[in-house]
Amino acid sequence: MLKIFGAPNRYIQGPGAIDTLGASAALFGSHAVLVVDGYVHQMLGKRLAAICAAQQVRLHSLILEGDLTPAAIARLRAQAGKLAPPLVIAVGGGKAIDAGKAVSKASHCHLITVPTVASNDAPTSKNYVLYDENHNLLAVEHMLFNPTMVIVDTALIATAPAHFFRAGLGDAISKKFEAEQCFRNQGRNMFDASSTLTAQLIADGCFQTLLREGEEALAAAGSGAPTPAFERVVEAMILMSGLGFESGGLSIAHALTRGLPCIAGAGPSLHGLQVALGLLVQLDLENRQDDMHARLKLWYKKIGLPASLRELGASAINEEEIQRAATLTLNARHAGNFDYTLTVDALSAALLRHAQ
Repeated sequence: MLKIFGAPNRYIQGPGAIDTLGASAALFGSHAVLVVDGYVHQMLGKRLAAICAAQQVRLHSLILEGDLTPAAIARLRAQAGKLAPPLVIAVGGGKAIDAGKAVSKASHCHLITVPTVASNDAPTSKNYVLYDENHNLLAVEHMLFNPTMVIVDTALIATAPAHFFRAGLGDAISKKFEAEQCFRNQGRNMFDASSTLTAQLIADGCFQTLLREGEEALAAAGSGAPTPAFERVVEAMILMSGLGFESGGLSIAHALTRGLPCIAGAGPSLHGLQVALGLLVQLDLENRQDDMHARLKLWYKKIGLPASLRELGASAINEEEIQRAATLTLNARHAGNFDYTLTVDALSAALLRHAQ
């Protein structure tokens, strides 16, 4: 099997990075589609338009409201199709970023992502997630290529509430262990190919950075004042984590995000919090001979990440829901990237060991 490594063409990070958006957009033409949710548009819309207008780039705003459903995508694509944009700019959290990817794919044009929170690594990847009207995951779709550019303004991200940053830590901490499982078991990454050594080393570097500086970085979240530790951890959570999962591959921790939402009370929790718990379950199932499971639980306590279903928000834990969660998890593609073939009973038992 061939090895494939993919990445954005350019990554820009630092306080005030958003001010480079106009010059970046001008590289692709005189107009662009801005995909954004209503809240972010109200907060940043005028500023974004002014930054781009200063470089003779006109923005056409497309507003995403609610979940990214097939109907929402169809509406946005129809609006963008009338404009024939050379560029899509996606600004906001994961849903707006994903909506921008869907529009960019349909329009066959370049994409610039501008995250306003660091709750996940969506800004660098080609993947986007679709939901139904009840917020159940329908499918994971892919652009042909990664975003052309990623602009990460850490002064902007540092204004976002700390619970988003905490979720980003939870999403990113798993990537080392998932990439290792995928690599060790000849699994396929997001490019339907084998992982490179480069991706494995990036995923490990992400883990080491978070473990060393995550707690200090979290202290700056919500302050509006990024610190050196905050800068390094944001890079780990968005760039290293994104490259590590997409080119390295995923395993049980992310597969569990298919099953955990069917447990009463756990569904509304942020993606990164579900992944964090999923990692502990994965490490349990690995039958490791080291103390990594215990070490991570101590780190979780410092960070405020959930170490049990109860801490994730599960209101009532019963065997039927656990079995259904395990079944849905094992139907996910990533579940096959593991040391041995898991059964529903084995995964259910591991979930129950992390119930309280």
